[in-house]
This record gives sequence, C-alpha cells and structure tokens, in this order.
Amino acid sequence: MATVGRRARPGRGPPVTDQIRVIVVDDDPLVRSALTLMLGGQADIAVVGEASDGRAGIALARELAPDVVLMDIRMPVLDGLAATRILHSDPRPPRVIVLTTFDADDYVVGALAAGADGFLLKDTAPPEIVAALRKVADGDPMLSPSVTRTLIERVRTASGDSRAADAQRRLDRLTERELEVAGAVGRGLSNAEIARELHLSVPTVKGHVSKLFEKLETTNRVQIALTIRDAGHPVE
Repeated sequence: MATVGRRARPGRGPPVTDQIRVIVVDDDPLVRSALTLMLGGQADIAVVGEASDGRAGIALARELAPDVVLMDIRMPVLDGLAATRILHSDPRPPRVIVLTTFDADDYVVGALAAGADGFLLKDTAPPEIVAALRKVADGDPMLSPSVTRTLIERVRTASGDSRAADAQRRLDRLTERELEVAGAVGRGLSNAEIARELHLSVPTVKGHVSKLFEKLETTNRVQIALTIRDAGHPVE
C-alpha cells in the first residue's frame, strides 16, 4: 500500500508531527481492512503499512519507523508476542498495542515482559480503539481494565511469594513522592492526570516516571503497574 513520508524520530517519545503513523499487523485481511478503514478516517492518524505475520511486521516497522504498531497475537510465521519482544529490543522501537481475543490467548500475559505498551480486545468499540491509540502514541499506557486486571492477576498467581518479595525490594528504592507517582501509574493515570492529582507540573511527573524506569528496572508503564501490584500495594 502507499506509504506516508517518514517522520523525524529522535527516540521513543511523543509524536513530533500532527499525524500518528500506524502499522497494522494481523493475519486476518478483514481485520486489517476494518482497522485501516476506521483509522484512516481520523485526521491525526495515518495507517502507513500492513503486514500479515510477525516477521513481515518487524521488517515493515524497521522500514517505515511508525509511532505505533497494532499487533495481533496469533499469527503464522512469527506470533505477535515474539515480534513485540524483537521490536522492543531495537534502538528506537515503536510503541506496540497488542490486539487479542484474550479468552483464546492465555499467553498474552507474556507481552507485558516483551514490552507491549497497551492491550485491546478485538471487539473494542472503534472510538475506544482510536482513543487508546492516541494515548499510547502520546507516551501513556493503555491499561484496559477488562484485560490488564486479569493479566496482572495471572502474573501474580504464577510467580508467588518470590515475585512479591522482588517487587517490594525494588519499591523500597523509591522516595515517598516516587512511590506516589508509581501508585498513580499503577492506576493507569496519564502524566497530566498524575500532575493534577499530586499538584505537580507535567515535566516534573515525566522526570519522576523516568526515575521509576531506572529504579524499578522496568521499560514501560505497564511493568511499573505490575511491580506495584506484585508487591501487594493497593492501587484503587
């Protein structure tokens, strides 16, 4: 398909132009067509490529440098989980939103560790898909309550006391303010929402979140949320 000109991409930051560049990776042509048609109707979103399996999706993402990849889980050649992990290891990885039917995708929980920035059920309402894509492109996670609550519970159940102890060990490194920010991240709040709640500036919140990545040994906000919940801290 025709492609839109490449954007300047200094790193994994917010979009630097008005349009969010998106690649759709799904082995179902009907799903790809539906997503492309839906997203193509948004003035601030451009679908710049499509791929039918994870390996082709990786190649396309490296060629076109999109802001966001919508990644199916179950695909031939290379599944979305493996593709997400490989993309996340790149020097300038795109943000990845995993598409899932969930009930059939028990292993989707592994996408958290692979570096996924969000999760969407395939039957999510179109306006919610668009809103989630914009949120992730802006640097915030898409923590769908119907998906991530169960995912996080599965991780905690599978790992037991050792995971809880490790999470608490890392949380003990935080200052009181950093712990407050981490708790807000665990509730799925954006930087702007955290700033309002804690009476901070957005740049200050961004600075705290960067320190959280370092101190908690995490690479995205979903993993921060996991750490908070693994340690048994309330986030509601």
